[in-house]
Amino acid sequence: MKIIGNLLWLLFGGLEAALGYFVGALILSLTIVGIPWALQIFKIGLLCLWPFGSRITEGDMPPGCLRIPLNILWFIFGGLLAWLCHVFFGLLLCITILGIPWGKQHFKLAGLSVAPFGKNVELGF
Repeated sequence: MKIIGNLLWLLFGGLEAALGYFVGALILSLTIVGIPWALQIFKIGLLCLWPFGSRITEGDMPPGCLRIPLNILWFIFGGLLAWLCHVFFGLLLCITILGIPWGKQHFKLAGLSVAPFGKNVELGF
C-alpha cells in the first residue's frame, strides 16, 4: 500500500508540490542568511516526495535557545501559509472515504510545516 499510495501521491500533485518546495529552497539558499530556512524547506520537500511510510522524529538540535526563535521566524514568514494549505487540502481530501489516507499525509506535512527546526524526516522506502 505504501508504494501505491506514494505513486498516486506523486501523480496527483505531490511531485509539483515537492518541486515548488525545492525551488523555494534553492532561491533561499542563494543568500547566506536564508540557508537554515532553505534546509528546512528541502526537508519538507523530501517528505512531499514520499509521505507514505515516512516518519517525523525529534532531531538532535538542542532545545530552546536557537530552535524556538528560528521556528517563530519560520512561522511568521511562511510556515503559517504552508500549514494553512496543507490543512485545507487535508480537510478537502478527508470529505470522502477514499481520500482519507491522502488527507492524513497532508496533516503530517502540516505538522512539519508549523515548526520544522529540531525535527528530522525518516523516509520509509
